[in-house]
Amino acid sequence: MDESFWRRVLFTDESKFNLFGSDGRTKIWRKTGTAYQTQNLIPTVKHGGGSVMVWGAMGAAGVGHLTFIDGIMNKYVYKSILEQHMQSSVDCLGLGSSWIFQQDNDPKHTAGLVKDWLLYYAPRQLYSPPQSPDLNPIEHVWELLARKIDNACSTSKTSLKEALKKAWSEIAPSETENLVLSMPRRLKAVIEARGGPTKY
Repeated sequence: MDESFWRRVLFTDESKFNLFGSDGRTKIWRKTGTAYQTQNLIPTVKHGGGSVMVWGAMGAAGVGHLTFIDGIMNKYVYKSILEQHMQSSVDCLGLGSSWIFQQDNDPKHTAGLVKDWLLYYAPRQLYSPPQSPDLNPIEHVWELLARKIDNACSTSKTSLKEALKKAWSEIAPSETENLVLSMPRRLKAVIEARGGPTKY
């Protein structure tokens, strides 16, 4: 698989982003007697915090669509996301007619309803073995997105969604291109590690 192959792949995935401060505890070192000074206080999230689930797509030419998943994610919701955002992501990334679809082996992705739909609308697919390391470069995009919104300190789902949309729009094509073109190195590292952990 040469560079031209990887440039035709639409990588897709879902990820969850938590509201600021809604996961676990944070420890702070403070001088004695300064615990209640404004600069030493952490904003809190009312009503138990929460999270936002997203579906996104990317390719060597940049990021495609980012959509928010409200409610329970099941095969019907997933199929609807693909219907609304898969081809439009392909078009905006200029992947052409011989593009290749990638997703992981989540049960929602491999449900009969979804598989049948994909056979018609995404006949070229990049399949993964049932048990394999997650080599999807979009995982690094999620990490990049998390770092970009780290300072936003969102305290509501609405503000978190706005921060995510802004950060997503700021991801440069050069960043996704570097990730996609690293795929041969990723595969080589997995082979050399005999399926074990790698730096990726």
